[in-house]
Amino acid sequence: MAKNKNLKAVFWILGLFAVCICAVFLGGGPGRESMGHEGDQRLMTTTLDTATFAAGCFWCVEAVFQELKGVQSVVSGYTGGTVENPSYEEVCTGSTGHAEACMITYDPSVITYAELLEVFWKTHDPTTLNRQGNDTGTQYRSAIFYHNDEQKRLAEHYKKELDSAGAFDAPIVTEIAPFTKFYKAENYHQNYYNDHGAQPYCVFVIRPKVAKFRKVFKDKLKDH
Repeated sequence: MAKNKNLKAVFWILGLFAVCICAVFLGGGPGRESMGHEGDQRLMTTTLDTATFAAGCFWCVEAVFQELKGVQSVVSGYTGGTVENPSYEEVCTGSTGHAEACMITYDPSVITYAELLEVFWKTHDPTTLNRQGNDTGTQYRSAIFYHNDEQKRLAEHYKKELDSAGAFDAPIVTEIAPFTKFYKAENYHQNYYNDHGAQPYCVFVIRPKVAKFRKVFKDKLKDH
């Protein structure tokens, strides 16, 4: 029963994102470059946009979003709390209010915010409060930190629709909050999976997640 329900929800979600993406292409939605008067010549300038997500350990989030076409950079850091310039050790205490998060710079003419949200929802469990797997604490909470009203609208809309469709076995607890300030994590946290692939956490936690992600989103991956 649960499998049929989830399968139905997956097809529904894919259809929803397809409609959104088509609307952007056909309607010249926000974030897309304007076309030249000749119709077939694209402006050479590219306007990049930013998304900020928290979905458990930022090593996992970084490893996933780095592989998407249109993503220019992924920076691991801390946001959503009250302590300025926190260290990793401070954030790990859960007392700073910060979440481990990734700031993603992307080209909206290649990948839309709606597509990034799709990846976000499907690559972690948004129904577990302050926890992802064995990583527990408020610093591992599921959160979307929106940068503008349109990102807020899309995040709230999809959260509501996913809940209504029963896409998950429990209600979504993802926090949707305005972006305030982002503190870049220590250098050794950056590009962690690519630089430390043999580390046990990478082998047993990140590698299976990335492998599953690559199968589901194979048409959205960068050419290596």
